[in-house]
Amino acid sequence: MSEPIAVLIACPSGEPAESLARALVEAGLAACVNRLPGVRSTYRWKGEIVTDEEDLLVAKTTREAFAALERFVLARHPYDVPEIVALPVVAGHAPYLAWLEASVGVDAS
Repeated sequence: MSEPIAVLIACPSGEPAESLARALVEAGLAACVNRLPGVRSTYRWKGEIVTDEEDLLVAKTTREAFAALERFVLARHPYDVPEIVALPVVAGHAPYLAWLEASVGVDAS
């Protein structure tokens, strides 16, 4: 059985986030991607404190697919240093986790 993970990806609001979410699922790199609009991010960038409105993508995938997902996002993301952070799923509804595993492409590497 694969190890499920949730990957957080901050994106510019609107179409860039929507396109990336859809592309990840179409490519078989994520079983599902939730798009949370209206996230306000405050961070340090090039010596300045910046606050931007972004969309946060939460991609449900497997640890085995992470490297391919990361490459995919880096090739399509407009940020110089995009947030791509994987979090472990420590427990979950067994039928959902089975669906997740079946939905992520086996050849995602």
